[in-house]
Amino acid sequence: MPDPRVQKLAEVLVNYSLELKLGQQLAIRTNPLGEALAIAVYAEAIKAGAHVFTQVALPGGEEIFFKLASDEQLDFISPVRKMIVETFDAQIGIGAEYNTRSLSGVEPDRIARARKAGAPLSKIFMDRSARNELRWCYTEFPTYASAQEADMSLADYEEFVYGAGLLSEPDPVAAWKEEGLRQMKLIAWLANKHEVVFKGEYIDLTLSIKDRKFKEADGKYNFPDGEIFTGPVETSANGWVRFSYPAIYDGQEVKDVELWFENGKAVREKASKGQELLTSLLNTDQGSRFLGEWGIGTNYGIQRFTKNMLFDEKIGGTIHFALGASYPETGGVNESGLHWDMLCDMAQSEITVDGEIFYRDGKPVI
Repeated sequence: MPDPRVQKLAEVLVNYSLELKLGQQLAIRTNPLGEALAIAVYAEAIKAGAHVFTQVALPGGEEIFFKLASDEQLDFISPVRKMIVETFDAQIGIGAEYNTRSLSGVEPDRIARARKAGAPLSKIFMDRSARNELRWCYTEFPTYASAQEADMSLADYEEFVYGAGLLSEPDPVAAWKEEGLRQMKLIAWLANKHEVVFKGEYIDLTLSIKDRKFKEADGKYNFPDGEIFTGPVETSANGWVRFSYPAIYDGQEVKDVELWFENGKAVREKASKGQELLTSLLNTDQGSRFLGEWGIGTNYGIQRFTKNMLFDEKIGGTIHFALGASYPETGGVNESGLHWDMLCDMAQSEITVDGEIFYRDGKPVI
């Protein structure tokens, strides 16, 4: 029997997250393991009157590409992908993992090269999104591989995923709108502020948010969701941070990442595992050693680290920084082929903003 939560999720994604309208073009990107959700989303999109194009990736295809592609192939940008980013109205990605470590044998420099080649297209994507010309959403369909990575059974992982999406609520959309209102109270307090100071067990850092905007994350672009985020002033970060959770990139794990910043740039990096990958990705391009995002997790319903940043960056009691590209709607101007979120536990920390305590031991105190 089909899981009714899958149908409920599809309805929320199409009608709330994407707000799909009659005549709009939608691209659905997934692989065969995401079929159940992809079909449900496809049906809802057709009912909404959209024109739907589906991209179904080959299992193991990404690993084959990165291991066998020539430099010319690594640098190539598909005209189909380009057309979707430049002209479609909406795009949804449905993650469905076969093997979360499928790229662990790939040389880091090859991944970094492909990301650098895709930087111009990433900029178009972010610019169109900022202008609300391109709606997009990323979500996750539970699989055995993802459940195993999270140290759960598939049944328990499904409960976790759908629970994090508030799908057990009688009206999930109303619940997400309420979450958005809570986020807007924090955003209103942070408006027109300048200097941010982080002090704690894993962080001793200052940065500026002058003339930058915080954005709410209430189930529109990620699902599930639960954060507020901005783009720090690019040259402002100074100090040190240790990311107490592993940093995951394309399924590869980098442990105990420490970064030292001077005038915005990460001038030194260290990891107990994955040092080569860390350095290669930070050297992707001119923008990849600068912060493109600072986010604060507001979803206190997610309290378990699953090695999947879709969920992990939302954990209440954490913050995250992204190295690389900024979201233009925040006022950020950093450009890069990289956007790599890293998660920091704030359980024994505090954040002051313009000299006022804003956040202490994992929670806002305003």
